[in-house]
Formats: sequence, C-alpha cells, structure tokens
Amino acid sequence: MWSRDDTVDRWAGVRRALDLGLCGVGGRLTQAPDTALAAVLAVDHEHGERVARRLERFMALPAGAHVWTVDEDGLFHRGEFTGQWRFDGTEAAFEADLVHVRACDWLDRDVTAAVAPPAVLAAFARGGRNFQRIRAASGPSD
Repeated sequence: MWSRDDTVDRWAGVRRALDLGLCGVGGRLTQAPDTALAAVLAVDHEHGERVARRLERFMALPAGAHVWTVDEDGLFHRGEFTGQWRFDGTEAAFEADLVHVRACDWLDRDVTAAVAPPAVLAAFARGGRNFQRIRAASGPSD
C-alpha cells in the first residue's frame, strides 16, 4: 500500500487503509473507471503493463484472502479481504495514491517483528512496495 510514486508520503496509503478498513494499490488515473476492465486498461495506458498486471492480481484475489502490511512504527498488520475491487476517486485517495481498493478487515494489529511470521518479514525485507504473494513452508500466510 506504499505508493510507487516517490512524491507521495510513503505512509499515507497505509494510514488510510488501516483507518478506513481497506487494502489497496496505487495507479492514479486521469478519469475514474466505471468497471474493473476499464480500470485495468486505463492503468495499462497510463502506467504500463506491469502496473496493470499487478492491479489484475489484486482484483482476482478471493474474498477471505489474507494480506499483510507494515506501518511507519514497524508494526505489522494482517487483514482479510471482505469485498471486491472498487475505484476510490476521492481527493484523499488520490493524494495517498490508494485508489484501487477492497474492503479489508484488519484482524491482527500491532504485531511486532519478533512474532511476525518469517515469510512476512522476508517479503517486507525485499522492499515491500510490490504486491506479492507470501509463501511459508509451514502453512498458508497469503
């Protein structure tokens, strides 16, 4: 939920998502799409194929899929998707570059690195700005 746009406050999207019960990815658009397909096509046109593929993966995850983020204090948060993709065209969403969102129930909050699953720590150690699957040998954590 960190914007890939370096002009955006790195933590704005995370704060917004945790406050509003959302999970999302960036990809601001010049015009609000009215369907998921229109969003993917617009993102492809404005941001490129790689960003469009990331949005498609985000949209395709089933309700109930688990997601993780980390906040500016270094605390991890595990959530579960409870809704489908929607475009948030508000000014606040645009400013945070968190416009492609899904409802998310943040289940575990304030998890320290000492107790976060190793696979989660490894994923965030790679940079954390990508939407990526987290795989653990001991069981599912994605």
